[in-house]
Amino acid sequence: MGQRRADTIAEELEERIFDGTFSDGDRLDEVRLAQQFGVSRTPLREAFQRLALSGLVELIPRRGAFVRQPGPVELMEMFEVMAELEAVCGRLAGKRISDRALAELNDANAKCQAALAAQDSDAYYVENERFHHILYRESGNSFLQQEACKLHKRLKPFRRQQLRFRGRLAQSMAEHEAVVQALTHGDGEAAAAVLREHVAVQGEKFHTLMASLKSAAE
Repeated sequence: MGQRRADTIAEELEERIFDGTFSDGDRLDEVRLAQQFGVSRTPLREAFQRLALSGLVELIPRRGAFVRQPGPVELMEMFEVMAELEAVCGRLAGKRISDRALAELNDANAKCQAALAAQDSDAYYVENERFHHILYRESGNSFLQQEACKLHKRLKPFRRQQLRFRGRLAQSMAEHEAVVQALTHGDGEAAAAVLREHVAVQGEKFHTLMASLKSAAE
């Protein structure tokens, strides 16, 4: 229960950072926020730790938690690495994925499709995250899985944010289906290519993401 509460608080704080309630450099007041959320400081501090993993918050000893928005170069570099890690996962999964895992991916996609129909980006993200973690696992490489999970966690708020851009849910859904089709046919190279494009933030998509961060900071 405590972990779920900390996750909920972390997501709410993410929203406040992205909508401009908190700006770059703002100190997050533990006492005031604990009162607002009706919790002790423990789940609040756990939420800060989650945000620190994604780079949205910087924890400074004896000073507290401060909002930190990543710069465009830093964010682009993280997405570039994430895209390549996922591509490798897809390539390896093309050789190693089980029928049971393919069924899991199809189930996740069915739930993503329902969220798309409802235009519920948050519900979509829950199944989207499950979809990607299945792929990491099915790479059959535990070190790769750990590194992919670690960076995925760091980029989580930004991946959630971009799902809210107009048309992105439908595009993401189509890419998910293409990944499953490639893996069903054992075509790891095709799965890798789709995943690389799926994760990378390039051109207009990256400019839109950065514009959303800029408007939150102003």
